[in-house]
Amino acid sequence: MNFGSQNDQDETGIELTPLIDVVFLLLIFFMISTTFTKETSLKINLPEASGEQANAEPTSIEVQIGAESQYAIVASTDGAAKPLINSNRDTLKRALGSFKSEQQKLLLIIRADRKAPHEAVIKVMDVAQELGLSNITFATKQLDK
Repeated sequence: MNFGSQNDQDETGIELTPLIDVVFLLLIFFMISTTFTKETSLKINLPEASGEQANAEPTSIEVQIGAESQYAIVASTDGAAKPLINSNRDTLKRALGSFKSEQQKLLLIIRADRKAPHEAVIKVMDVAQELGLSNITFATKQLDK
């Protein structure tokens, strides 16, 4: 009788091909679903300043002003920029007025492009004054030394 030799034994092992497929699928999923930069609706080139960076309060609203006087509103709650349909004073007043009712101590951050017209910045400040927003700051980028 031939019972077989020791060389004929089947080796048991773990197939790595399905595991590698699953790892690659997870890697592709995370690469596609992850965002690494903060998306804004307006391309803004900030002016530079050499002062200390201020700590922003958690309840803030940001008004972005583009180079051609376009406006966008970014609330601190969701962080998404919502561009305004036009640059009219009434549209800006309605947009800021909707946030004014939420907080008394609301911080208004004006993030204006360095080529934005002075008139566009003054318009935001006037509307903020009409709504009673007194905490106003300007966003700048840190000066490279």
